[in-house]
Amino acid sequence: MDTSHHSLSALFDQLGLPSSKGEIERFAANHRLALGQALPDAPFWNKAQSAFLRDALLDDSDWAEEADELAVMLSK
Repeated sequence: MDTSHHSLSALFDQLGLPSSKGEIERFAANHRLALGQALPDAPFWNKAQSAFLRDALLDDSDWAEEADELAVMLSK
């Protein structure tokens, strides 16, 4: 069982994206969810990233909180 604390930076690592604070802020500034669009359905994810996010949210996995945080960031 993975009991490590997950962070937004660690989520970006899992997604294969640059994960420094500045890079996360840049990503959020350049990517937005359309009104009502679910995080995994955004067109800027590849298939593996989309599947990871979908599973995290549907299964309420250890990553669900970070995925929700990212969705909020991309909805502002």
